[in-house]
Amino acid sequence: MSNNKNDNVEKFSEIFKALSNPNRLKIFLRLVSCCVPGTVWSFEAHESTCVGDVAKDLDIVPSTVSHHIRELRQAGLIKMKRSGQKIECWVDPEALKNLEGFFQVKR
Repeated sequence: MSNNKNDNVEKFSEIFKALSNPNRLKIFLRLVSCCVPGTVWSFEAHESTCVGDVAKDLDIVPSTVSHHIRELRQAGLIKMKRSGQKIECWVDPEALKNLEGFFQVKR
């Protein structure tokens, strides 16, 4: 038997596990800073079709970027869309709203 509180704890546990990796946190913060949550950050718009460009200048091994993005997506933090070589990813605004709510201190 599952209740909503336990479901929320499990979901936040997955989110924090994904963000506990320094490279994934760097990528997530880059996405948050370069586009308004819910808007698309397009690799094509930045004149590249390489998923590694999202981690440019972040000291992340390029061959691991796809893995980190996939982990963030599986945790529900980002959305992504692939069309051929074009890849778009963006911060899920609902996930960001849930994170904000999690850290609200109730008095």
